[in-house]
Amino acid sequence: KLLSWLNIFTERNNMKPGLYANIAAKKARIKAGSGEKMRKVGSKGAPTAKAFKQAAKTAKKK
Repeated sequence: KLLSWLNIFTERNNMKPGLYANIAAKKARIKAGSGEKMRKVGSKGAPTAKAFKQAAKTAKKK
């Protein structure tokens, strides 16, 4: 359900999903039983503190 919403949103707005959308999508896949695991903090490929700060700057205010 969440994944289909992300696909529709990104197609309509002509943009890539952000950091938080990617994390939410992965958590949904894990919950559905994909066998994936979240990366540990500081491991290669995991989001850095800098990435989270940048995502917070570009987040839309509600």
